Amino acid sequence: MGASLLPFAVEVLGWAGMALIIGAYFLVTVRRVDSDSRLYQWMNVAGALGLIVNGAWNHAYPSTVLNVIWAGIGFYALSVRRTR
Repeated sequence: MGASLLPFAVEVLGWAGMALIIGAYFLVTVRRVDSDSRLYQWMNVAGALGLIVNGAWNHAYPSTVLNVIWAGIGFYALSVRRTR
């Protein structure tokens, strides 16, 4: 990937991550998915990963750490707990 495309890709990952997390929250709020569903957890994990890349790139370390923890919780829910 060219050097000029990398900042754009990082920005896209950040926006996509935000959309996934907001989308997951919306789906739970309107009761389209359950909070213990695999879809909800994967949306949160994928969203957090996008925001981790974006936050680290932009040196936004509090946001990066928050999203590392957020992704960790999602991975925990997917791997240890039984999800639907």
